[in-house]
Amino acid sequence: MKNILVIGAGFVASPLVKHLLDQPNFKVKVASLIFKEAKEIVNNHPRGESKQLDLNDTDALKEEISKTDIVVSIVPYKFHPKIAEICILYKKPMITTSYVSEEMRKLNSKARDAGILILNELGLDPGIDHMEAMRIIDEVKENGGEVTSFISYCGGLPAPEANTNPFGYKFSWSPIGVLLASKNSARYLKDGKEVIIESEDLFKNYDIVSIEKLGDFEGYPNRDSIPYIDLYKIPETKTMFRGTLRNKGWCHKMQKIVELGLLDEEKKDWIGLNYEGFIKKLINNTEEIDIKKALSIFLNVDIDSDVIKSLEWLNLLSDEPLPMMHATSALDIFASKLLQKLQYEKGERDMIILQHRIEASYTNGKKERITSTLIDYGIPHGDFSMSRTVGLPAAIGTKLILDKKVSLTGVHIPVHPAIYRPVLKELKELGISFKEQLESY
Repeated sequence: MKNILVIGAGFVASPLVKHLLDQPNFKVKVASLIFKEAKEIVNNHPRGESKQLDLNDTDALKEEISKTDIVVSIVPYKFHPKIAEICILYKKPMITTSYVSEEMRKLNSKARDAGILILNELGLDPGIDHMEAMRIIDEVKENGGEVTSFISYCGGLPAPEANTNPFGYKFSWSPIGVLLASKNSARYLKDGKEVIIESEDLFKNYDIVSIEKLGDFEGYPNRDSIPYIDLYKIPETKTMFRGTLRNKGWCHKMQKIVELGLLDEEKKDWIGLNYEGFIKKLINNTEEIDIKKALSIFLNVDIDSDVIKSLEWLNLLSDEPLPMMHATSALDIFASKLLQKLQYEKGERDMIILQHRIEASYTNGKKERITSTLIDYGIPHGDFSMSRTVGLPAAIGTKLILDKKVSLTGVHIPVHPAIYRPVLKELKELGISFKEQLESY
């Protein structure tokens, strides 16, 4: 019987833990600062255990890691290096669904010396995107071709019937991550030329992306795409672009939200203000002028524009008192309101769209466009697609390591055939699969 320690009991934990407990030879302990959440996820399973754990308690963390066979960390990424250091100390492999930070990358040699694998980015994006990309790229190479263009988009959205608010977006977890990602700059390669987008211009740089049977979406660049040229081993490519998908209208509204200062992280004193007063303070409006008119002038939009209507729909122009009376940031206030207003109703489904558009040329002169698309929906009154597509790859990767089917050591992401082939195969068996289209040109 193998012992698995899952640290964290958040959004993706439920499908991850369920899948691991479905394996008869695994015992799973879920450790979380909030014991109630861990207990609910274990749900009295005979091979499950819940534990309260404070990540700041290093001795308690060491004790739990020393007793397990593998660690799956689904806590915020800033805690991963600390957990990884302890995993290295006790020679325990580790899996995360987060991007590899520079701090984590520096542990590569230590992990190799300890003979363990620290496998990161084993979720959806990052995760499934890497694995399907490498499956296609390796197939192109096996057929004597080379990749000349790589364009990828991913988005977690409400299913069409659940798209019921002005933002075309809903949260079932804290909005902070999405909002902070909105402040990233971006870099990518297009037709052999490097393109840099400053963070304040991110939402000005989007394209309309058509997805078969679902219609048009907005796609904008996601962080730094350039390193993936080396990670995917396609130095010959002239285009490398990774982007985020959102429903139409999102980018213009988010651009104005950035200009308004609603993503400002500086802690300030908002005591005694209602939402209208909060907005007036953001735009330095001290005159007795209608808030909608003042806002339309500040943002350079029509007073009856979708931007003003959307902010009004959020009650940001109302006399409703602010929820936090202590010093906090505009970002925190805005995130709190989004979580309140942009929630899924009971039984509503979310939707995942992940699409790779790859162009390849071959030695015989043939050229191909390969479009691979994953569309997945949440289960009404069950798990969200986002939690399944993030949690299940991590669960499958855990099985691979415990079954000794992966011999890699060090800090890695899932771009190796020994990882991506079995993970994609099992995901397909679980109903999460891509549809591929080929076009010669």
